[in-house]
Amino acid sequence: MIISGNKHEDKRGTVRFINDFQFEGVKRFYSINHSSTEIIRAWQGHKVETKWFFVAKGSFLFNWIKLDNWETPSRELVIQSKLLADSKSEILMIEGGHVTGLKATKPDSVLIVFSDKKLEESKEDDYRFHLDYWQFQNPS
Repeated sequence: MIISGNKHEDKRGTVRFINDFQFEGVKRFYSINHSSTEIIRAWQGHKVETKWFFVAKGSFLFNWIKLDNWETPSRELVIQSKLLADSKSEILMIEGGHVTGLKATKPDSVLIVFSDKKLEESKEDDYRFHLDYWQFQNPS
């Protein structure tokens, strides 16, 4: 799900905002900085944890898949994709039940991630699959 916002520009600069994003339930946040556009971080997911992704600088390509089985998921599952960039005020919400993959499309891109689980809870709900388990895709 995408939560859209907007931006305001004047002689003082730019303000990006997403007034419909509520921090209710958010227990932590962190940032990811990708210096290279060659790095793909995939496939990691959670049965329960929900995450929200906001691009602070640059742009990121996201892939996500709703899993059918957490031990041996089908390799034929539908891969959804979305490009998020700092030129738009958007937050991508990925609910529990999904795995994600992401890569920067501009050098030195910065992503802010919000989570509804504390780190200890997240570690107990962490599932990872090899990068080649599914084919990382560009948005369609």
